[in-house]
Amino acid sequence: MSTNNTAHYVEQIQQRVAEHQEDLIQFLKELCAIPSMDNQIGPVGERIQAEMIKLGYDEVRFDKMGNTLGRIGNGPKVLLYDTHIDTVGIGDPDSWDWDPFTGKTEDGVFYARGAGDEKCSTPGMVYGLAIARDLGLLDGYTVYCFGNMEEWCDGISGNSFVEADPKVKPDYVVIGESTKMQVYRGHKGRLELKVVAKGTSAHAASNHLGDNAIYKMLPIIEAISNMEPELGDHAFLGHGKITVSDIQTSNVSINAVPDECTIFIDRRMTFGETKEGIIAKIESLIPEDQKEFITVEMLFYDEPSYTGFVFPVDKYFPAWALEDEHAFVQAGQATRKAIGLADAPTSRWEFSTNATYWAGKAGIPCIGFGPGDESVAHTVLDSVPLDEMVKSTEFYALLPWILALK
Repeated sequence: MSTNNTAHYVEQIQQRVAEHQEDLIQFLKELCAIPSMDNQIGPVGERIQAEMIKLGYDEVRFDKMGNTLGRIGNGPKVLLYDTHIDTVGIGDPDSWDWDPFTGKTEDGVFYARGAGDEKCSTPGMVYGLAIARDLGLLDGYTVYCFGNMEEWCDGISGNSFVEADPKVKPDYVVIGESTKMQVYRGHKGRLELKVVAKGTSAHAASNHLGDNAIYKMLPIIEAISNMEPELGDHAFLGHGKITVSDIQTSNVSINAVPDECTIFIDRRMTFGETKEGIIAKIESLIPEDQKEFITVEMLFYDEPSYTGFVFPVDKYFPAWALEDEHAFVQAGQATRKAIGLADAPTSRWEFSTNATYWAGKAGIPCIGFGPGDESVAHTVLDSVPLDEMVKSTEFYALLPWILALK
């Protein structure tokens, strides 16, 4: 391979992407029109597979979990493009000024549920890999476009990909979550916990006979609300975060003293923080005379997917980062430059992605590149600039060639 050919390939890629511009936009709109909430990704997976079959992928199928898998090639180097095709729900329908699935296009921006998080990367990945194949840029590669479920348990689909089906460990992974067309190289990790306080039920008219589990929890909630300044910090990943994200009670009626109260904690972890240390810190908030009645537990995910497949995992998602000098990061930066994007430093996500497994647990080098801005994820402004969505196809098509040159 020669760098002298790069400009030629860029020209060819850009010509083919321009020819497919309307196909890419229509594909995105059709994907967003198919609801895929609560991991129900069967129908949207079928639509993606139809496009892969049309483009001549070598293998197209669902895996055991129900994720969509498209493969091109049989080379020794394995590159995977990760695009999660499930979405959060729409919340209150009245909060939307347009149909969240039909969406709307305004000033070149397409608004719909999943437009930015994260169906926006799917068309570019699906078409980009097919264009790369047609131009001979995948020699020596096996490439996968992996449309998966992510919203309820980061990384579970990748974990299953490596350990259950198809039992392949990629050499490199590209995450398609929105990066504003920059190369991202890390993010904080996450630990999900619950604290359970036990009390004693009694009629509210005789509350002195009970032991209110909510009251037991109040000092713990207050301590957590003041904890953030003392959490870990890292120059690149940023400061640790902690949030009480939900509270539930067990009660015989609303006219009774609750005998159980549970809070759920979302703890964003930076480097230098361990799950054991975080759990110990929360446990230290429990008064000595209440340790018999209050427990701290790490959450565990064992919900069956829509196919009925169960892949049990702890809800622990490690922080990860690649150095700027890493060859994969540099390949991403070189690809951006080659397709004409303005110089921009590498950065990181504020939220977490499937890279918690790929990079954080499996140690596979990852970079992120995707159209759109993460700040609109999970909002009624979920959206993507269509020119970015189309342009991202060039990146996904050229990256394998540039990476092979490194």
